[in-house]
Amino acid sequence: MDRSLTPFILVVGGLLWTSTAQAQTADEVVEKHLAAIGGRAVLAKATSQVATGAAVVSTQGIDLSGPVEIYRKAPNKSRSFVRLDLSAVGGTELTVEQRFDGKTGFVSNSMQGDREITGEQLQAMLNNTFPSSLLNYKEAGGKIELVGTDKVGDRAVHVLLYAPKAGPASRLFIDAETFDVLRTVTKLNVPEAGGDVEQTIDVGDFRTVSGIRLPFRVTTVSTTQTVSITLAKIEINAAVDDAMFARPGIK
Repeated sequence: MDRSLTPFILVVGGLLWTSTAQAQTADEVVEKHLAAIGGRAVLAKATSQVATGAAVVSTQGIDLSGPVEIYRKAPNKSRSFVRLDLSAVGGTELTVEQRFDGKTGFVSNSMQGDREITGEQLQAMLNNTFPSSLLNYKEAGGKIELVGTDKVGDRAVHVLLYAPKAGPASRLFIDAETFDVLRTVTKLNVPEAGGDVEQTIDVGDFRTVSGIRLPFRVTTVSTTQTVSITLAKIEINAAVDDAMFARPGIK
């Protein structure tokens, strides 16, 4: 159980990935996406996000649940914390916290201890800018290609391949009508999980907060586990101190 829980907290970084779709070029898709989630002017005013809710981690046939907190701040700082009830497996609780200060990151696991975030995991966090990595992807050296069509459930989608300047690429599955990103698929090398791990993130229950359309339901599926997050509250531009993203003991 310990090993399979290690990559869990990586899912939280993409909560603002929403919308794109039916258009003739990748550039048109991106612009329709940005318009659908609020528009460039509104997104440019977003500097931080604070979200709270509940998480359920399903692994090895067991469901573990508990509260989750997620913090993000421009340009790419992030912090997440989850506390899981282990009474179903004869334990007390497991806490997992991840912090990224914009350059370095670490994970603290109450059962496994602390570890530095390195490699593709670190690069993915560097690339995950707030409020959307698609706002200035060209200036950052990224490329986006419209690669085809597909379906997510009963929804027709267009598929974008987003390749940042460095780090893993992602496929974005964009609703052809609403321009919501319904699914994101990324393959990351996670040594703690034994190698490459493909993570599929499905989102839903979209609501508008401070002019920005956001998903309140996020489900991440990998070969080791399924993580379902249901958010109760999201705040945009809440006061968030930079110090909270630094590793404890570092000022």
